[in-house]
Amino acid sequence: MTRIAITGPESTGKSWLTAQLAAFYQVPFVPEYSREYLDQLGRPYTYPDILTIAQGQLKAEEELAAKSDAPLLFSDTDLLVTFIWCQVKYGKVHPWIMEKLKSHRYHHYLLCDIDLAWQPDPLREHPHRRKEIFALYVKALEHHGFPFTIVRGEGETRLMHAVTAVNESLIAGQHIHSERNGYENK
Repeated sequence: MTRIAITGPESTGKSWLTAQLAAFYQVPFVPEYSREYLDQLGRPYTYPDILTIAQGQLKAEEELAAKSDAPLLFSDTDLLVTFIWCQVKYGKVHPWIMEKLKSHRYHHYLLCDIDLAWQPDPLREHPHRRKEIFALYVKALEHHGFPFTIVRGEGETRLMHAVTAVNESLIAGQHIHSERNGYENK
């Protein structure tokens, strides 16, 4: 199963893009766990809550992957989101998140650009730090060597940009798989 993470700062259309990609490819997707968790919390979140959210997101992804025979799985947010969230909010990151970020890789990351207008939401916190936070995403993706594409544009343009990136990733993955099979058969 090829796993694609939709990642990026707040209010960049991650949830919309994830649902649209899943519909386009007719495959399942993992919704953003933090929204469900925070809506039910009944109090302001704390540092330990971000660890619970990261674990819940990963658990939901693994459960869906285990019961699906689809060739693709899209995840609305990923461990990178919780990694940067911890950094920005608390200046530190849970060791579990750091360790899982290194070991739980996606085939490709779609980094949603900040080119969409900010949409107010009670769970969003940093409308004036978007450029800074976006730069943290780029830096982290590059630092970890994760394959990624920055997705830009509005509506259908954004979706088609993402589809092109997914298709290119799938083609590249097939090419790598073919090379590995050829190498192993020698």
